[in-house]
Amino acid sequence: MVSASLNRKRNRDRIKSLEPVEWAVSAGRTDYLEAVAFMERRAAAIRAGEAAEMVWLLEHPPLYTGGTSAKPADLLAPERFPVFKSARGGEYTYHGPGQRVAYVMLDLERRGRDIRAFVRALEEWIIKTLAQFGLKGERRAGRVGVWIDRSESGGPPKEDKIAAIGVRIRRWVSFHGIALNVEPDLSHYAGITPCGVSDPRFGVTSLVDLGRPAAMDDADTALRSAFCDVFGPALDADPPTW
Repeated sequence: MVSASLNRKRNRDRIKSLEPVEWAVSAGRTDYLEAVAFMERRAAAIRAGEAAEMVWLLEHPPLYTGGTSAKPADLLAPERFPVFKSARGGEYTYHGPGQRVAYVMLDLERRGRDIRAFVRALEEWIIKTLAQFGLKGERRAGRVGVWIDRSESGGPPKEDKIAAIGVRIRRWVSFHGIALNVEPDLSHYAGITPCGVSDPRFGVTSLVDLGRPAAMDDADTALRSAFCDVFGPALDADPPTW
């Protein structure tokens, strides 16, 4: 039986052997459909061996997206912001200013062909990022994303989601990715049932809402450090242009 420590060592050795992932950051607001079109092209180029793996950090204007499991009843205010159908997994979510979206285009053919392990690695990436702000992010069975326990001593359970995960895998290349709430307008979530979770014990939060005032640059620095720890080295790259 292989020990856990040996498995960790093997994983560290495998990570060190990988070529650096291109790390790009876009300023301003990025149009959602243009971002999706770029990801589609980049994923195909990665599969063809014509492009390197890439992580692309950006912000979108306010909008809602519905993943492959989205239920019409969970779109509570369809007139509030533009609404897009998405090929990613998951249900309805919100994107907007103050939220750092990280689109992750990785070659899982080279990274183990294990989708569950990949999703857990995305969760670990977020958890390690939050730890740099003194926060304990946690997984929850049956609820995708990363959660913060906000229960008070002796009070009822209360947990808020701080980061969402929704990915698509095509020919063992990933796209779409994660969304970390840095300082979005949390009232914008009222137009949907976020990720289909309507239980009042579970809400949404952000770094600023939790008393961790952070600029987007601070979040980016933490995300990159944690990414390199979980997935391997990253190399600065120019963001996409149209």
